[in-house]
Amino acid sequence: MDEGIKYRGRIFSAEQIEEIRQVIACHGDRSRWFISREICGRWNWRQSNGVLKDMVCRGLLLELARRGLIELPPCRAKTPYLLAHRKKPQPVQVDKSPIETTLSQLKPMELLQVRGTPLEKLYKALIHQYHYLGYTRPVGEHLEYIAMRKGRPVACFGWCSAPRHIGCRDRYLEWGQQDRQGGLHKVVINTRFLILPWVRVRHLASHLLGLMVRKISKDWQQVYRHEVVWLETFVDTERGLRGTSYRAANWIYLGQTTGRGKDDRTHRGANRSLKAVFGYPLREDFREALRDQRL
Repeated sequence: MDEGIKYRGRIFSAEQIEEIRQVIACHGDRSRWFISREICGRWNWRQSNGVLKDMVCRGLLLELARRGLIELPPCRAKTPYLLAHRKKPQPVQVDKSPIETTLSQLKPMELLQVRGTPLEKLYKALIHQYHYLGYTRPVGEHLEYIAMRKGRPVACFGWCSAPRHIGCRDRYLEWGQQDRQGGLHKVVINTRFLILPWVRVRHLASHLLGLMVRKISKDWQQVYRHEVVWLETFVDTERGLRGTSYRAANWIYLGQTTGRGKDDRTHRGANRSLKAVFGYPLREDFREALRDQRL
């Protein structure tokens, strides 16, 4: 093979693919998990917080096997990661008495980062029970939040690594391919935003978004060892949603998605609902910060 392949925005050379074959040949009696971690260790392929990019590497191995470029050992068992995806969160009992008041009377509230804490189960259960998309475990970097008022949950936020390609976002940020590869880890997407159905407080959503933008980069820095510069979200306009709360919180309307998923290879038109895209910069020099890989 004379040429490499492109996977998740990165080019893997013929030499690297040959190295993968050698690892498989040397450790053919070991698990795919072992082979993936061995490759990550050889390449020093890590997240910003030092954790091996094991799941990304396993995705690469599956793609190479699909193309017939490598032969993987048999899959021994379902991984805990896949089981976590399929296991539904258990329902929880919470106080559902109505909260109908003014924003000033509701304050103060706490916005708690709950991933890796005892409150994470509560977050998952609330999202699964009350958000129309339910709960699925995000791939890649992600954080989860619950807004509390006197020990009662009132809202939930979910954030994770942003999609690689969003045309209207890339044009707004003035990104080329190299810029995107260098800056994408500083972009995160709001995948879940839930105000619990018994909470009816005017302007609460935009207020919580304001609290969120002042907190998230510091939290990301603590967990993943890098800052966040740009926030974004999708709003499903085909469900009648307009992004009113995001607009009220000064998020910028960027345009619409194409309606094609990240795995679409046909380019024959939309295969899912069109969504409005909104963005929010966390720094005044956001374009420069997202182009400069040293920042």
